[in-house]
Amino acid sequence: MTSQQETRVHGHSHSHSHSHSHSHPHSHSHSRSRSHSRKKKTKAPFSITFFFGSYECKLCLTLHNNEGSYLAHTQGKKHQANLARRAAKDVKDTPQQPAPEKPRIEPKKFVKIGRPGYRVTKQKDPETGQQSLLFQVDYPEIAEGVTPRHRFMSAYEQRVEPPDRKWQYLLFAAEPYETIAFKVPSREVDKSEAKFWTHWNCDTKQFFLQFAFKQVDPKQSSGNVHRMSMNQSNNSMPTNLLPPPPPPPMFNPVPPPPPKIGDAPPPPPLGIPPPPPPNISA
Repeated sequence: MTSQQETRVHGHSHSHSHSHSHSHPHSHSHSRSRSHSRKKKTKAPFSITFFFGSYECKLCLTLHNNEGSYLAHTQGKKHQANLARRAAKDVKDTPQQPAPEKPRIEPKKFVKIGRPGYRVTKQKDPETGQQSLLFQVDYPEIAEGVTPRHRFMSAYEQRVEPPDRKWQYLLFAAEPYETIAFKVPSREVDKSEAKFWTHWNCDTKQFFLQFAFKQVDPKQSSGNVHRMSMNQSNNSMPTNLLPPPPPPPMFNPVPPPPPKIGDAPPPPPLGIPPPPPPNISA
């Protein structure tokens, strides 16, 4: 009896210890999840936890008997809509802070020392007759690290002279010199590399610029005009051609040539004596 009872007790105790060892991790994980849920719950806005286990949503003014009911409420449409309204209200009520000002980069100031020297050369291609201009501007006292600049300006951009669309201006600038401008015809500029180029000589402090005007082929233009006039004349001719009108009568007709010597004069009219014969010398 005793041995069997001990065996049963031993088996019971063994099974009890086994179940106790398995129940420990389950209880720990459950307690951890509940503590995590409570921490998450305490961080949730607009919630109040009562001592008897109920939860109140301050945003929606609803009361929930347990945590699960409150969590389900926070995922509902009503609570989410109230959250969006509250966020929009907070943004509207919060004063807008001015954006930080960007650091201003002040340009370098130079004391102007006058206008630079220059030379302008008019050129013409002997083969094509294309006209071009070569500019040479001297900057002996140019500031260190400065490269001369240039640009074309229309007559309507400047404020020195009354605007005239027949002219444009070519500007050159380099500190500390004053900006100079040249008045050139307002014709299209040939931008090809062979016709338009610039060069800055750092040793001699001279800036060169050459540009050419685009040339219109006179033969091509005259041919187009001639072709247009021929087309217009052909189109204006009627289909049924009429004979040309007779020439107008001549007011001052040319007299007929004199009669030849061998020819006899015409007979005189009746009642008038004939004229004497001409004296013919042998």
